Amino acid sequence: MPGIEKLPIEETLEDSPQTRSLLGVFEEDATAISSYSHQLFQAMQRIYDAENELSAATHLTSKLLKDYEKQRFPLGGDDEVMNSTLQQFAKVIDELSSWHAVLSTQLADAMMFPITQFKERDLKEILTLKEVFQIASSDHDMAINRYSRLSKKRDNEKVKSEVMEDVYTSRKKQHQTMMHYFTALNTLQYKKKVALLEPLLGYMQAQISFFKLGSENLTQQWEDFLNNIGTSVQNVRREMEGEVDIMQQTIQDLEQASDLLYMPDPDPNKIPIDRTLTRKAGYLNMRNKTSLVTSTWDRQYFFTQGGNLMSQCRGDVAGGLVLDLDNCSVMAVDCEDRRFCFQITSFDGKKVAVLQAESRKDCEEWIATINNISKRIYLSENPEEIAARVNQSALEAVTPSPSFQQRQESLRSSTQNRPKSSRASSQSSLGSESPALSSLSLDSLVAPETPIQFDIISPVSEEHSGQAKGATQGRTNPFGESGNSQSQDGEDSILHQLFIVRFLGSMEVKATENTDVIYDTMRQILAARAIHNIFRMTESHLLVTCECLKLIDPQTQVTRLRFPLSSVVLCASHQENKRLFGFVLQTAGGKVDGRPITVCYIFESNNDGEKICDSVGLAKQIAFHSEMDRRATEKQKELDKAKEKQQEELTKQKQIEKQDLEEQSRLIAASSWANPTAADGQFLVLSNSQSEDSDAGEEGRKKGESEA
Repeated sequence: MPGIEKLPIEETLEDSPQTRSLLGVFEEDATAISSYSHQLFQAMQRIYDAENELSAATHLTSKLLKDYEKQRFPLGGDDEVMNSTLQQFAKVIDELSSWHAVLSTQLADAMMFPITQFKERDLKEILTLKEVFQIASSDHDMAINRYSRLSKKRDNEKVKSEVMEDVYTSRKKQHQTMMHYFTALNTLQYKKKVALLEPLLGYMQAQISFFKLGSENLTQQWEDFLNNIGTSVQNVRREMEGEVDIMQQTIQDLEQASDLLYMPDPDPNKIPIDRTLTRKAGYLNMRNKTSLVTSTWDRQYFFTQGGNLMSQCRGDVAGGLVLDLDNCSVMAVDCEDRRFCFQITSFDGKKVAVLQAESRKDCEEWIATINNISKRIYLSENPEEIAARVNQSALEAVTPSPSFQQRQESLRSSTQNRPKSSRASSQSSLGSESPALSSLSLDSLVAPETPIQFDIISPVSEEHSGQAKGATQGRTNPFGESGNSQSQDGEDSILHQLFIVRFLGSMEVKATENTDVIYDTMRQILAARAIHNIFRMTESHLLVTCECLKLIDPQTQVTRLRFPLSSVVLCASHQENKRLFGFVLQTAGGKVDGRPITVCYIFESNNDGEKICDSVGLAKQIAFHSEMDRRATEKQKELDKAKEKQQEELTKQKQIEKQDLEEQSRLIAASSWANPTAADGQFLVLSNSQSEDSDAGEEGRKKGESEA
């Protein structure tokens, strides 16, 4: 039926955490269905009880109406019309009572029986299978633990046979129980629909039968709708029956095909070892040291994801990183008297993981898979074909050297001892560690006349003057930066994020329109590293601020490279291996063919590359908004200065006008004081000296008054 998801019965034998997580979702759904069905059952039980109560009440009403004529009311008298009317009502109501009784019977058969059967039979079956499955799973885990503790030195055939028989029995029981449990949960999705629709259909049909007298009011549309519901229920039932048959057949086929897989250590002749794998998953025991001499073994689900080894416990939503498998070494080891153990050593030799498989086949397949991943075969277009070609000459793909130096010595010795042939020049450049790229052309991987830089030039040592001054003078480097520039940038910048990265290489690029140039550069640099056997990577701290990107030496805290944020034009992470990322830098000076020089830098990070790219994008956004705010502030300051200047000019002009008005008022007052009119109406004209004396006398008088 469309929309119904199923539990994969084929994956019950593997019993992976993903299957357990999906099983948990179905169990939660079953719990929700049980709770909802219980509430719906209570509501329908109330309808059924109410219908029974209504039928009894209707019958009682009819009986009381029939007994009306036997009553002797003091004031009523004998009313034949009333009696006959009530008798007619009693007859009709008695008929209604019988109809209610029929309706109650129909509700019991068509509504209550299906939901009661679903509640008491189907849901209880799910709970019983769940308990049986939990017991079988617990017994299987105990049997596996006993089998894992078998001693390799004290080989007791009787004990070994008993333990293996116990593992076989418990695993078979768990597998069969799990398949039936999955079948019941898958079937529940269909039964849920039937259990919800069938009671409602029975209820509606019973009501229609009850209101048969008013059937003329029932439209054809409702009848068609109910007919469609009935047809749908029948179709679901038929589809459920067909699906149950298919699942039963699948269980039978899987039981026949999985009989050999029940044994923890199957015969390699019956089940051959596959050495061409580039991905593998399964349960392993991992050793965890608790002290110098004691250790514990934890059984977890391990799987490979790209170039990483991941582990996941039951109940976890996602897996966690255990080890980086790129350029690692793996070998079979003897550990604490346990069988089928192998050891994985990281590229730098700092991290070691000791794991135990369930069988020799499992152990050898894990070793071959990790070897293929270590050689980066999974990055090629056809990894299975290349892995098959690589493993043709060796049945056991085990890396013998646990360290990088020993691997380089073995590579050099194998290169010197290799016989010469017509293809000696090309194969000597590829090396024994790069068989995945032996069939690839160098021209198709690295663009001609484009140099690739695989390392960062280390900064020069401190000058003698800097050592003499000590802390008063910072470190210097070839790029003309002081050692304390990091703290200054960190204090001034809003954004300050630090990431651990490893420099893979850089090369000049031409196109900067989209992120394809970064992906192509990643492919070329990784291919060139594999061709020339370059495994060394410079680890640095990438500091992302709103002003620049810095590569800082983690030991000396000296800035190795500094990239202005404005020159970063592109930044993207690898589509599959999220730990790879790169960015395109446009240099400030220098042009080639009329275009600026652009260089693409590729890095590998311990974190997700998308987070670093998001951080760079956030820094560019913050820098853009800061620049816009700075420009807006400068523009506002210019406007404020222009307003202040205009205000000063207005104030100065007002002061000048005020002074002119005061001067004119003073002159008018002085002229009116110094030129009194004569008796005959004529004016007396004073000389200049007289007017000046009068002005001086007036000022002296005002000064004296002010002093008094």
